[in-house]
Amino acid sequence: MSVLDALESGPASLAQLVQITGLARPTAHRLAVALERHRMVTRDSQGRFVLGPRLGELSIATGEDRLLAVASPVLVQLRDLTGESAQLYRRQGDVRVCVAASERTSGLRDTVPVGSELPMNAGSAAQVLLAWEDPDRIRRSLVGARFTAASLAQVRRRRWAQSVAEREQGVASVSAPVSGPGGRVIAAVSVSGPIERLTRSPGRMHSQAILSAAEKISESLHSVEGH
Repeated sequence: MSVLDALESGPASLAQLVQITGLARPTAHRLAVALERHRMVTRDSQGRFVLGPRLGELSIATGEDRLLAVASPVLVQLRDLTGESAQLYRRQGDVRVCVAASERTSGLRDTVPVGSELPMNAGSAAQVLLAWEDPDRIRRSLVGARFTAASLAQVRRRRWAQSVAEREQGVASVSAPVSGPGGRVIAAVSVSGPIERLTRSPGRMHSQAILSAAEKISESLHSVEGH
């Protein structure tokens, strides 16, 4: 814990770790390398120790229940308002996972069961989850994608995305970003349904509803964090 505490304020060389923690050099080295093996610590381009990706994954897992508790009633409202199925997606590596959904109860609908893994190269939720990533990651993810860098720039500008038959024939969708504390995009809220109802410009119909749903979830998360 003292090694992780030391890295909280930024990157540190082994010598700096020794100085901050007061641990003997071999001990500090052994602990830092063991933490690195578990991805709790990693190295930057200069070889200094920095906090690793596993910590972010764990913090997402702790936030998951709160996100679902906050999002579930909003998805029901969104479904009732639009008359279409509503979903919440999170990114996990190269896929996006449906972590919550509220289905349209009758008629033709786009059903995405909770737990479904969908690709990151097509669909409005994929665009939203990718649009605010760092440029390198965006560049890599655009290889083979059904959308372009220009469309992601448009998503960032208007804060919603739409897709028409991008992931699946006959299906259209609209999505907007949910931001966690610190303003980072942590999820995408979507409505999806047949093109016959959503038309070829689904954003014109549902962008306002989707934006206000995303805002509602984000604000609730921020207020919980503030308490």
